Amino acid sequence: MMRLIICDDQELIREGLTLILGSRAEFEVIGTAEDGAKALEMIEQDAPDLILMDLKMPVMDGIQATESIRRRFPAVKVLILTTHSDDEWLFDAIRSGANGYLLKDAPSEELFRAIRAVMAGDTPVDPKMTRKLFDYVSDHNPQPDARVISTLNERELDILRLIARGYTNSAIAETVHLSEGTVRNYISTIFAKLDVADRTQAAILALRYGLVKLSDL
Repeated sequence: MMRLIICDDQELIREGLTLILGSRAEFEVIGTAEDGAKALEMIEQDAPDLILMDLKMPVMDGIQATESIRRRFPAVKVLILTTHSDDEWLFDAIRSGANGYLLKDAPSEELFRAIRAVMAGDTPVDPKMTRKLFDYVSDHNPQPDARVISTLNERELDILRLIARGYTNSAIAETVHLSEGTVRNYISTIFAKLDVADRTQAAILALRYGLVKLSDL
């Protein structure tokens, strides 16, 4: 069972999400918070697996809270759940270390899938935001950077390309004929070399440095 905390400044949203997620045996909502500061207190006390994080909140917003969670509780996943579809919010969320980004008008099943994906190590982005993300990357220096590429060996480059194309760990393992454990180790090394926190940031770099093209995705 996945232990979740819902962080949103609107009580109606918190209550609604609690009911929706509580309808599935795989999810347990162990608490709700009205701002990021309260969410941090609850994480320290209750050790959840994942936080559903709103963005614009009083006291401490979702970006600030996510940055703090990444520093203090790196094992806790953060899935942004927001009404904000502006480019700036998306990119700030990625830079803060969020594990996924979903809009509140997404169907319940898409929310369930996004939570499962985050817990499996993937980085889901709402389909309505994906185009904006790729357009941003394609407009900001998509040429290869030899300094970045040179830090990775050929196997790591192959795996980075597959990450950018949205492959799961199991799909990467099957493609490159390695165990999932070995793939996870490679991915950790890639993240460390590129100084990124998650798959989305790694995919952005792969696109930016010309390792993959939008037409490949």
